[in-house]
Amino acid sequence: MGNEDGAHHMSSVFFQCLNDVGFTLPTGAVTYWNDEAASEFRDCRDLPATPTKVASTMATFARNAAHLARLLKI
Repeated sequence: MGNEDGAHHMSSVFFQCLNDVGFTLPTGAVTYWNDEAASEFRDCRDLPATPTKVASTMATFARNAAHLARLLKI
């Protein structure tokens, strides 16, 4: 629970700082990896590959960011 709470807190602080200086962020622009519940702690850098769900979510967020950038360019 602590890792997920920390990820939510840090992303909210970081994104608010970016917002305060004029950046526009798409909804849901944060993704993070949290190990399985009740398992031994592993760092995502220790995994042999990026988990499929994380990679898919990151790709979706990147497409959303690109779409927002195109909308704001007009």
